[in-house]
Amino acid sequence: MTPVQARTALGFSCAGHTISHIFEPIFYVVALVLPARFGISYEAALALIFAGKLMFGLAAPLAGWLGDRWSATGMMAAYFLGVGASALWAGLAGGPAEMAVALTVLGVFGSIYHPVGIAWLVRTAVNRGQALGFNGAFGALGPALGGVSAGVLIDVFGWRAAFLVPGVLTLAIGAGFVWMLARGVVIETKTDARPEPAPDRRDTVRVYIIIAMTMLVGGIIYQATQASMPKVFDERLGSAWGTLFGDGASGVGVAVMLVYTIAGVFQILTGHLADKLSLKTVYVGMYVLQAPVLALAAAATGLPLLFTMILMVSFNIGALPAENSLLARYTPTRWRSTAYGLKFVLAFGVSGLALPLIGVIRATTGDFALLFLVLAALAALVVVAGVRLPDERRWTAAAPPPPAASAAAE
Repeated sequence: MTPVQARTALGFSCAGHTISHIFEPIFYVVALVLPARFGISYEAALALIFAGKLMFGLAAPLAGWLGDRWSATGMMAAYFLGVGASALWAGLAGGPAEMAVALTVLGVFGSIYHPVGIAWLVRTAVNRGQALGFNGAFGALGPALGGVSAGVLIDVFGWRAAFLVPGVLTLAIGAGFVWMLARGVVIETKTDARPEPAPDRRDTVRVYIIIAMTMLVGGIIYQATQASMPKVFDERLGSAWGTLFGDGASGVGVAVMLVYTIAGVFQILTGHLADKLSLKTVYVGMYVLQAPVLALAAAATGLPLLFTMILMVSFNIGALPAENSLLARYTPTRWRSTAYGLKFVLAFGVSGLALPLIGVIRATTGDFALLFLVLAALAALVVVAGVRLPDERRWTAAAPPPPAASAAAE
């Protein structure tokens, strides 16, 4: 792989990660106005995305298997074009039922990116944690852009534009990807740029068992935080924020953008740490920091609420470079997309149960305080399980050098 091909792969992988996370916050902001448009309650509007959320995770293993056995680049082309077309459909939906179907199809195509795109990135990266951290920052950019763009587009053009505009942009990126694939600028790669020796089988089993639970819990925290954030900001930020950034959907969108932008930058730092420190230390450490902040969010209001949200999201997604590195470290290259697909069944599929959890707690208590206390307890559970992960040792002495280094040595 040439430097141009490597940079192109990184660019499309980062763009794909942003797109994979941009439509959820768009919907959650749109859900603030859908009750008046469709004549349903807020809880019913929130439920429209539930099937799409499940498919976003449940379809991931099949997408990963196709990426491993057929073509990673072919699946990425299907991803860009399918997500763009589904977003247009959601923007043109005539009622709640059609919206739910469009969001379900969007979830099916959206399921492709994480198992295929991340495995594709891991194969091309020499400094794996750093690449994953940089890529993760672009993933965090999705909610940041989604929230603010949805708020502005709703206030200026109406809720349909919140889906139509990013849908058209995604189709354009997909067309560019297909064009570069045809010209050989984007290529397939089946081997790691920096191979590592095989891990101990017993460590592999232990990592898989522990990380399956921690990925599920981390996914529930991420999903619940993202889904509830617009409504929490709408109710608790107060007049000072509205005076600075506007009332209504735009003000909420700016707050969501600020949270995910700062969290994305923080993920670059944790990606760097994942290359320098033990993966276990970085992974568990993020949840040690996260648990008390989630508890604080139960009662925070005004600007302290904003600072609390920034910290809790930063620590939550800050664990991802180490988590993805752990999974890559203990999975053979030929099965890596499939393994990531199974991960996202937990992280994005089963964890979609966070949505009905939000609805039940909100309907029962009238606010989100209990929700954040439950999430704090789940973060503490990850710490208890995570300390049982194997001690990470640096295998660099045993690892063969990357191809470029070997060639240079000769």
